[in-house]
Amino acid sequence: MFIVLIFAVAFVLSLFPLLWLGLRSYRKYRGKGVLTCPETGEPVAVELDAKRMARTELTGDPELRLQSCSRWPERSGCGQECLLQVASSPEDCLVRTQLTRWYEGSRCELCGREIGEIHWADHRPALMSPDRRTLEWDDVRPEELAEVLATHHRVCWDCQMAESFRTRHPDLVIDDPLHRAQRRENVH
Repeated sequence: MFIVLIFAVAFVLSLFPLLWLGLRSYRKYRGKGVLTCPETGEPVAVELDAKRMARTELTGDPELRLQSCSRWPERSGCGQECLLQVASSPEDCLVRTQLTRWYEGSRCELCGREIGEIHWADHRPALMSPDRRTLEWDDVRPEELAEVLATHHRVCWDCQMAESFRTRHPDLVIDDPLHRAQRRENVH
């Protein structure tokens, strides 16, 4: 009985490297991405089938497939040639990677503080449109990412929370004239 227990423990422990590889592969390929559609030359929002990739990578024959595309269902029968872009650099296609690089070393447009490390699960930074309206990333379609990064400004989480409260409840906000002057100095 003791030997059976030892073999069972050894078997379970032998699965850890496989589980680690599968999890690493899943994390590498999960999330929204932006690719250039070979058919139209336009940006498209895609989501890779990360579960399939992790599963097939464990068998030694990785299969990269799309789970969704912003051109579907109309063009769902496409050959998925856009996946060649992912194969060469999987992380670079992900929206979160592109946004993390965009915020890296930057300062908030409103308060002037450095934005610092990004925590995508909570305290996500935001952006400000050219007409000085703050937006959250959920308001931006991934296929519009390149245009947005070129025209919008970076805003820290604290300022986004303050500005969204100010927008939703203007009757509850009283601006301190001294604070407003300091804020403008930090911006320009």
